[in-house]
Amino acid sequence: MIAIQVPDTYLNQDGLLAQVGDYIQPLAKRVLIITSPTAWRHTAATLEASLRQHGLHYRTLFLEGYCTEESIAALREQAHIERAELILGVGGGKVLDTAKAVADQSGALPMIAVPTVAATCAAWSPISVLYSRDGMHQGRLSLRRLPVWVLVDSTVIARAPVRYLKAGIVDALAKWYEFQPYLRHGDDALSLQINARIARLAVDIFDADGEQALADNQRQQATPALRRVIDAVIALAGIANSVKDERARLGVAHAIHNSLTRQPESKRWLHGEKVGFGLAVQAQLEARHGFDSQELLTQLRRYDSPQTPQALGLTDEARWDLVAAQVTIPADIAARLPFAVDRSALRQALAATAEPATTEAH
Repeated sequence: MIAIQVPDTYLNQDGLLAQVGDYIQPLAKRVLIITSPTAWRHTAATLEASLRQHGLHYRTLFLEGYCTEESIAALREQAHIERAELILGVGGGKVLDTAKAVADQSGALPMIAVPTVAATCAAWSPISVLYSRDGMHQGRLSLRRLPVWVLVDSTVIARAPVRYLKAGIVDALAKWYEFQPYLRHGDDALSLQINARIARLAVDIFDADGEQALADNQRQQATPALRRVIDAVIALAGIANSVKDERARLGVAHAIHNSLTRQPESKRWLHGEKVGFGLAVQAQLEARHGFDSQELLTQLRRYDSPQTPQALGLTDEARWDLVAAQVTIPADIAARLPFAVDRSALRQALAATAEPATTEAH
């Protein structure tokens, strides 16, 4: 079995924010906008002008927190009250995951995603990641229907702080490095090979254009290099998360990220930054079994990813025990990895990230 689930259409075009109404008008007259205060502050004037131009009725609601079951339920009720015919998500990963889930649970309403940062592949991804109200990872929702449009305006993303793009690059890099252990351990499934090749293409783009894209983002300029990197973060990483089969696979770095969300100190770190630390721990797990992790560690340094528990604010070694204990990797998945991921192995690898060899200065 193989299943491929993707958005209807992905479009990256400068100035696209001013044309969002063009894409909504054939689909709906009544729109519920789900956004965040920050995203709306940077997009409202342009977006509202486009909606008014097409005579669209819209209501704007803010997500001020995480994508939770409670927030999805409350916004779903508002969609019903407003008789919404389309959900428009404008913002980062939490907003877009929430908007996707609201649309999916409202009779599979059409949904349009307008990402304002390139920090994850949430605009594309076939899941919504769930958190508790205080930010602890709670699982995921598998979606029946993905966005009808993913509308990416690189001029909008170019104005976002460069920290978000760095985190997005690391989150996308993680796909490649998380697929490798399964491939090395003999998993030759077609779905995994497709995902890995797409993920490798993203890595190649980051190697070629990553540093230039960050410089262009710093100058708030939408350039060819920045557009390619944005596409790799959102679309290529999204594709690498969209091809499935009957065999479950879990990224080790993401499993470590999920555990980190239970630590209060992690709240100030972006998703991709916590995944980056997870990759540093994975590198230690692999090194203990003879795999060379220098390429991975070099990538993490390049994008300023935290590589030590101390960098994350976890200075008490007893907290490292908690992080290791709360990493959840099912036994059937762990058995298909070429290195141990039990509590003891994770604790040793986490402690090893604090050693000087892993914390080399930039």
